[in-house]
Amino acid sequence: MELKRVVVTGLGAVTPLGNTAEETWNNILAGVSGAAIIKTCDTSTFKTHFACEIKNLKITDYIDGKEARKMDRYTQLALISAMQAVSDSKMDLDKVNKNRIGVIYGVGIGGINTFETEVKYYGVHEAEGPRFSPFFIPKMIADIASGHISIHFGFHGPNYTTTSACASSSHALADAFNLIRLGKADAILAGGAESAICACGLGGFNSMKALSTRNDDPERASRPFSKSRDGFVMAEGSGCLILEELEHAKARGAKIYAEMVGEGMSADAYHITASHPEGLGARLVMKSALEDAGMQPEDIDYINVHGTSTHVGDISEVKAIKDVFGKAAYKLNISSTKSMTGHLLGAAGAVEAMITLLSVQNDIVPPTINHDEDDKDEEIDYNLNFTFNKAQKRTVRAGLSNTFGFGGHNACVIFKKYAE
Repeated sequence: MELKRVVVTGLGAVTPLGNTAEETWNNILAGVSGAAIIKTCDTSTFKTHFACEIKNLKITDYIDGKEARKMDRYTQLALISAMQAVSDSKMDLDKVNKNRIGVIYGVGIGGINTFETEVKYYGVHEAEGPRFSPFFIPKMIADIASGHISIHFGFHGPNYTTTSACASSSHALADAFNLIRLGKADAILAGGAESAICACGLGGFNSMKALSTRNDDPERASRPFSKSRDGFVMAEGSGCLILEELEHAKARGAKIYAEMVGEGMSADAYHITASHPEGLGARLVMKSALEDAGMQPEDIDYINVHGTSTHVGDISEVKAIKDVFGKAAYKLNISSTKSMTGHLLGAAGAVEAMITLLSVQNDIVPPTINHDEDDKDEEIDYNLNFTFNKAQKRTVRAGLSNTFGFGGHNACVIFKKYAE
């Protein structure tokens, strides 16, 4: 059968750099850091005191207060990003076939804030005895965000959650892409959400020694590909892309940001948290995505890398890029936007896919900030263009976005300029 073409027709985002996709994109290009001292929980007993938190977001501007109280924060963020994307797409909900519109959202952890709160306060209800809220389970479970989104809009198409740690929302995009090109849906809201900046999240990652402890300079703590990097910076947020079958989009006169043309999935099969030191899974996933898209390495102009600012991870991804792209690697622009957004965990793939396709649409590559010339790692090839510290204008025919998760899960998506 002939596969259908899939395009992106709507964007929504709530991130540490902005409460809309446009605001996030503008701050990404400006090289703004979202990191600051944490305000939402007590960090005094932990080694890390900062993160990339969302700023100045009023949930009740989008969601009725009574309904919002039935949701964990990650679900609130997911629903807001979906509402923004549907509005951006200008989809007439009275005319589309809602049976053929789906929702697939990725989340790495889920309702950890709810879990922490409920366990902490279990047993303090003196008059009634120990008890949990009746909303404990439906607020906590990882799949509930996609459920809330479908209920809000009345979308009856494919609806589920992908969970593969930090690759979660890239897997959501890949699944949505495949369902649409196989003719199983007309459009799918594909995205991811995460909000784990709390005692459990911070303490858990600190105990693994995964987080940066640069408390005296949080804005410069996320420094991918620099020798002094000492771990990733936690972040919260959500991103949503509306993937739509091309003819369906054209029939309703939709604006088209870019075309999604390929996806790749692989496993490191190596370690529960560390990436393969030679980038084995990363090589496989990029090769798979290129093959799926029918593209050659030289067809890609930009890679939005996983680039978390961890020692082994950054080095192994660079090795994989050099292996897959060969001589073409030195003509690429590469950047890690986690240097600005922090690590959005299960939401990273969706937000970074949005950044990648906007780079394709606008012919500009966002920077990798926080790199100093005297802070070079001898294990990294700086002849590659990491787009350090300042955005660069260039023709971006196609862009590739990598996300890798604990458990060895790897996902890769490719977008190119839309053309008839």
